[in-house]
Amino acid sequence: SSGINAEYGGTQLSLAASMLARKALCQYARNVRWNLTHRSSSTASSVYDLVVVGGGIVGLGTARALLLAHPQLKIALLEKETELATHQTGHNSGVIHMGIYYTPGSLKAKLCVEGALRTYDYCDERAIPYKKCGKLIVATNDEESERLDVLYDKGLQNNVPGLAMVDKQQILEIEPYCTGGIRAIHSPNTGIVDWKRVARSYGTDFEAKGGRILTGYEVKEIKDVGREIRIDCANSYRVTTKHVITCAGLHSDRLAMSAGGTGNPTIIPFRGEYLELRPDRRYLVNGNIYPVPNPKFPFLGVHFTPRMDGAIWVGPNAVLAGSREGYTWGAVDTSDIFEMATFKGLWKLAVPNLSYGMKEMVKSAVIPFQLADLQKFIPEVKLSDLVRGSAGVRAQAMTEDGSLVEDFSFDETCHGMLHVRNAPSPAATSSLAIADLIVDRAAKRFQL
Repeated sequence: SSGINAEYGGTQLSLAASMLARKALCQYARNVRWNLTHRSSSTASSVYDLVVVGGGIVGLGTARALLLAHPQLKIALLEKETELATHQTGHNSGVIHMGIYYTPGSLKAKLCVEGALRTYDYCDERAIPYKKCGKLIVATNDEESERLDVLYDKGLQNNVPGLAMVDKQQILEIEPYCTGGIRAIHSPNTGIVDWKRVARSYGTDFEAKGGRILTGYEVKEIKDVGREIRIDCANSYRVTTKHVITCAGLHSDRLAMSAGGTGNPTIIPFRGEYLELRPDRRYLVNGNIYPVPNPKFPFLGVHFTPRMDGAIWVGPNAVLAGSREGYTWGAVDTSDIFEMATFKGLWKLAVPNLSYGMKEMVKSAVIPFQLADLQKFIPEVKLSDLVRGSAGVRAQAMTEDGSLVEDFSFDETCHGMLHVRNAPSPAATSSLAIADLIVDRAAKRFQL
C-alpha cells in the first residue's frame, strides 16, 4: 500500500511539474510575442485603435471613460514610471474642491462642481473612503473681507452647494481655535480623499474593460507616418496606434511639441512645500482652513489641510523648482534650468513679482518666516508644533508674454492626436467630468 501511494505521489508531482513547465513556456512565448510586437523593429501597421499617454488621474480617467463610451476599441495607456499616479496626482493636497474660486462660465468652474459631486458618488460605489470635513475661507481684516464678498458671489454663480457666509462666532463653532478670523465662507461639502487611490481605481476599471496599462514606457517621440502613429519610448519599444491622446502633466508641452504641436503654452514647474502639525497638536484643526486669495498672485496661499491618514498639512509655499520633477532643493536638472532661463515669459512674470518670489524662497528655507502667516488664523500655533512635510510640483502653463494659463486647454493641431496642454488644479476633483469632455472631443475629432 505504501509503495502504491509513493508511486501515485510521484506521478502527481511529475504531472504538476509538467503543467508548471508548460504554463511557464506559454507565458514566455506570450512575452516574446509582446516584445517583438512592440520593439522598434515592429512592422505592424497598427497595434491599438487609441493610446493614452500619461498615468496620472486625468490620463487614467480619460482611458476609463474611453472604454466606457467605446468598448469596441483596443486601447492602451503608457506611463513612464513603474507605478501609476506618482507625480502631481500623488503629491497633491488631497482636497475635493467645490468650485468657489473659479471664473463663472469657465471650464474650471463647470467641471469642478460636476466633478466633485461625481467623485463622491464614485467613491461610494467603489468603497473608497473620504471625509466631508468642510472648508472655511477666512478673512482676517477688512480688506480681505471685501474680497471675500467677491469670492462668495463667484461661488453662488458657480452653483456651489451649501455655501454660506459666517461670522466670527460661527467660525469658532466650526473651528474653535481659528480665533483670528472676522468673517468666512463656509463650504460644508468640501472634502478630502486619497487621490492616488482614486486614480488607481480608474486604472482598475480600465483594465477590467479590456484596456492595457504599460508602465515603464517613457515616451520620447510621437510621429505621424501616414497610415499610423508611431510612439517611440526610452526602453527601445515602439507602440503603434491610429490615434493618441496625451495627458502628460509636467511634460505636456514637450510631448505635444515632439508630435509637431505648438510650443505655446510652456510648462514652468513650481514646487509647493508643506509643513505638518505634530501629532499631539492636530486637535487645533478640524477641516480645511484657507486664506482669502490675493488676486495679484496665482496661488491660494498657505492653508491648513487635514489628510485621510489624520495628518494636518500646512502650506504650501510656491518656489520655482530646479527641474520638472524637482521635489527638493537638491533635485536640479541643468537642461530644465536652461530652458526656463531662456523662456521670455518667465522673466516677464518674475521681474514684477521679484519681491514675492524672494519671500517665498526665504520661507522655504526658514520655517519661522511662515509662522506669522499661520498665526493670523490660529494664534496658538507655535514653531515647535511644525515639522517639514511633503512637497509637490505644479505644472504651471505660461504663455510667452508671461501670462498664466488658468483654465483647461487643449491642442488639436496634430493629425490623429489630442493633447491636453493644461490641466491645473482642480484637475483631480474634475477628473471624471474632464475625462468625459476629452472623450467627446476625441469622438468628434477621430470619428470614433
